[in-house]
Amino acid sequence: MSAAPQTVHSQGSGSHSLEARLIRRLLSSLGDPPIEFLFKWTGERVAAPATAPVAQVQVADRGALLGLLADPQVRFGDSYSAGRIEVAGDLVELLSVLYRSAPRDGADGSLARRVAGWLHKPRRNTLSGSRVNIHRHYDLGNDFYALWLGQTMAYTCAYYPRLDADLDEAQVAKMDHVCRKLRLRAGASVVEAGCGWGSLALHMASRYGAKVRAFNISKQQIAFARSRAHELGLERSVEFIEDDYRNIAGEHDVFVSVGMLEHVGPENYAELGRVARRSLSSSGRGLIHSIGRNRPAPLHPWIERRIFPGAYPPSIGEMMQIFEPSDLSVLDVENIRLHYAVTLRHWLERYEESVDTVRAMFDESLVRMWRLYLAGSIAAFESGELQLFQVVFTTQENNDVPLTREYMYPR
Repeated sequence: MSAAPQTVHSQGSGSHSLEARLIRRLLSSLGDPPIEFLFKWTGERVAAPATAPVAQVQVADRGALLGLLADPQVRFGDSYSAGRIEVAGDLVELLSVLYRSAPRDGADGSLARRVAGWLHKPRRNTLSGSRVNIHRHYDLGNDFYALWLGQTMAYTCAYYPRLDADLDEAQVAKMDHVCRKLRLRAGASVVEAGCGWGSLALHMASRYGAKVRAFNISKQQIAFARSRAHELGLERSVEFIEDDYRNIAGEHDVFVSVGMLEHVGPENYAELGRVARRSLSSSGRGLIHSIGRNRPAPLHPWIERRIFPGAYPPSIGEMMQIFEPSDLSVLDVENIRLHYAVTLRHWLERYEESVDTVRAMFDESLVRMWRLYLAGSIAAFESGELQLFQVVFTTQENNDVPLTREYMYPR
């Protein structure tokens, strides 16, 4: 009878393989999260000390292990997508403990971390670069997103009036929450920067009687939005324009952007502020809804490289570079990050129900890639690694401003 494989603890000593010693060092650098590594070619196990592991990371071969050691932030995701790393246990919990255990970004000033930051610089969002970046993510196909986004096709954080609300109900509640914050009324003229599949623009027109011009540079999304406007008989109320937000012109009562700022890039924030300012009448008001952070840091490099090229979630301080140069007055800031965690859990549940269809549309690698992306996003919002900000603003001279926040909530 053979001996059971030995577990090597991350602060242990003795005669262990070089691979085990290197993984011990990696675990230590990550704050000794309660996870275990299994080398499938030898059966050797490596775990952090003191606590029972919440999951086991099973590495298929030495090549995958060496890649993980060389660049864990990117190569973990690549090897998971390729099936060279498996996770035994709850994937979301594994990623959550990694977020909670790791040193805060910037706390480790090591040469390795500085080199990693240089290697993983996000792509810039120039006029031409933005089109390429958006195409890579959003033009995977409307049929793909329709499998798991729900009836609204809203690909942004929902708003749960009750914990037992379903996804579609919560997405409609989010759109109403935005409209109330903007004090939207019949006949109001609205310009939307980055409209996705058109759900908010159509909601503003059908439920509130607004006239909406909505901008987007994704061909497939614009085609879908125009088709839905035709089906609903809203072509005279909503105009979907395939163009960059930087080309918005004309004066409006409302400027709104939900889920686009992540794709703008800090180098373009002042320009976005100028666009918002020139778009608003003297009594106009605006809202920007965006994934963010508590302090400046780039998006996880694997997500930026494989899922969201050019994406960057700003801190509130960075977002102020939209408003300050253009003398725009911030009226309200709300953080609804826990709503995004619930939204993502609903998306992941629907996605898992559709994996056979996704596999037939693409391949197993994409199935695993998007599972990891959705699970990692849940972990990021639940751990506080990411935030979700809604910022309401107006022109400097506007005194037509409610004295309380009562108007934001239904009576």
